[in-house]
Amino acid sequence: MERFVLNNGVRLLYEHRESYLTSFCIGFEAGANAEVGFKLGTAHALEHMLFKGTATLDEDEINLKCDRLFGFNNAMTNFPYCIYYGTSSNEDFVEAFSLYSDIILNPALSEKGFKEEIDVILQEFNEWKEDFSQYCEDELFYNSYERKRLKDIIIGTEASIKEIDIDELKRFYKKYYVPENCVISVVTSISFDNIKSIVNNIFSSFKGEYSKQLANNESIKSDIHYKQVSGFDGAKIQYIYDISMLDTKEVEALRIFNMWFGEGVSSRLFDKVRTKGGLAYEIFSAVKNESNIKLFSINCSTSKNSVDKCLNIIDLIVNNAVGDFETLTQDDINYLIKRLKLKRALDLEKSIVLANRLAIYELMYKRSKMVFDELEFEYEINNKDIIRVIKKVFVNPSKQILW
Repeated sequence: MERFVLNNGVRLLYEHRESYLTSFCIGFEAGANAEVGFKLGTAHALEHMLFKGTATLDEDEINLKCDRLFGFNNAMTNFPYCIYYGTSSNEDFVEAFSLYSDIILNPALSEKGFKEEIDVILQEFNEWKEDFSQYCEDELFYNSYERKRLKDIIIGTEASIKEIDIDELKRFYKKYYVPENCVISVVTSISFDNIKSIVNNIFSSFKGEYSKQLANNESIKSDIHYKQVSGFDGAKIQYIYDISMLDTKEVEALRIFNMWFGEGVSSRLFDKVRTKGGLAYEIFSAVKNESNIKLFSINCSTSKNSVDKCLNIIDLIVNNAVGDFETLTQDDINYLIKRLKLKRALDLEKSIVLANRLAIYELMYKRSKMVFDELEFEYEINNKDIIRVIKKVFVNPSKQILW
């Protein structure tokens, strides 16, 4: 991988991959976490409005060009970041990248189409809770924090969305869409020198003063929460545990543990709750290690009648995790590491996933190379290392039941 920093601070990441296709990502650490002093949902609304027009193109022209140039393209606002990404043929890369650059560097941000786009976002808000797994997590985050931005969903509340205006978007854009906060990643067979020249020609005149975000390290409140939802026949259960105290090696140890605990059909959770218990149609656990979102979660989809049984079994598995994991040998742990590496390698087979991951890691950790370090897995981790991490993590969970 090559890394090049333009004179204005824009970071370019390049990975050579022989292919007819080129994938790229343009990202900013300008997600919902950055909305301190702004209306909730401003970051997401800005992402929408950038595609409404530029200084020289209207929305219809942008849409036509996107269909002509991209095999796939999209944008996404998360809590830590906002990214704009796509895959084109090599021959169309310059035009495709120029189009996205124009959208990002020269947005019209006018009143034209603004009200209509806010209406679209309000429709998205109304449909958000139709995904009951997401609804359960949103309720859990809302109940687990007092002040953290994670407390409210990315797109904001209905009231905050209605209060956003164009001036709010312009102010957010000016503060966070600046060179030092911008990362561009390109995965392609086009030479690095050519990519560097293309990016430099377009982004060298990009200006703006960087404002670093303030982190909120509020811990979760340990409790159990219930919410009834009309029209929902099933039940969702989610646990979260704080992992913000873990360093990079400890997070990797937790990921190894998770391959045994809740990842896949041979995991402890799946085996006890679904295979042997027949109580859930979906159960898994996951590690979330992003800026201001450092959590270990357990997710379960079951019936209303099975909620108490599922909770009892999950609690028992958690309580017995240390003792059960202590029986694993180093060969067992090496097998889990192999599974983890395979899963990561499969994810990165798609060039657009690799482009996104490089940009995201650079934005969040200032270490894009970590994408490849994870594949190599150079840490020496044994049973005792993992046991120490489990003991740190499995304390004071917050739980949400949606039914």
